[in-house]
Amino acid sequence: MYKLGLKLWSINTDYYYAEALRLYEAGIYDYIELYVVPDTLGSLDHWLELEIPFIIHAPHFAHGFNLAKQECAQSNLKLYRQVKEYADALMAEYIIFHGGIEGNAQETAAQLAAFAEPRALIENKPFRALPSMGGERCRGATVEEIELIKAESGCGFCFDFGHALCSAASQGIEAYAFLESLMQFEPNMYHLTDVAEVSDEYDKHWHLGTGAIDYSKIKELLPEDALITLETDKDSKENLDDYIADVKFIRQL
Repeated sequence: MYKLGLKLWSINTDYYYAEALRLYEAGIYDYIELYVVPDTLGSLDHWLELEIPFIIHAPHFAHGFNLAKQECAQSNLKLYRQVKEYADALMAEYIIFHGGIEGNAQETAAQLAAFAEPRALIENKPFRALPSMGGERCRGATVEEIELIKAESGCGFCFDFGHALCSAASQGIEAYAFLESLMQFEPNMYHLTDVAEVSDEYDKHWHLGTGAIDYSKIKELLPEDALITLETDKDSKENLDDYIADVKFIRQL
């Protein structure tokens, strides 16, 4: 049976927190994937109160964490130490990293290797960032870059299906053939959302079953015991009913 994750941010102690506990106790999901917003170590005690398994997600470039640029190395190291503090305290199984923006994948691999973090996973990205974020080139969007980063850093792999479809569209590769090509990296875990169109270059976080993904093809790729974080949008700050619906959808695949 799939093990399903709920994606939250370290700042979500004002809302979603009580809902996360309620849904876990009801057996709706199996772990929290917690995105560490920089300089929020003061929130760590709140998360420690929850007796729930955790996976940690490092900040991305929008929060100043960009592994692809050498000039960001010192600030990246500072932020990584905050991420590590969260991961250590919460006994996280994995820490997920994005490859960064612009720069180059060789730098991504070098900085990730320098962390010497045995829990590290590189997440594949769309080829281009959202236009609202500049539409710049993402690192870790191609087979070649994932291969390089994994080989030189020794990290594992977080397979994001939505990101992969976006990258395939940008590269002019048949969508599901590209998904199959990424399976060679033996993913440790997965991210799943729906997309508006399989040919869309830009990332969406639609609820499962509301977009264009052929889930029969996704099911063929997923191991029976896969760890899958559902990264779908949250429609309300009062409840997580939409997340419950997404869980029901994937359980019925």
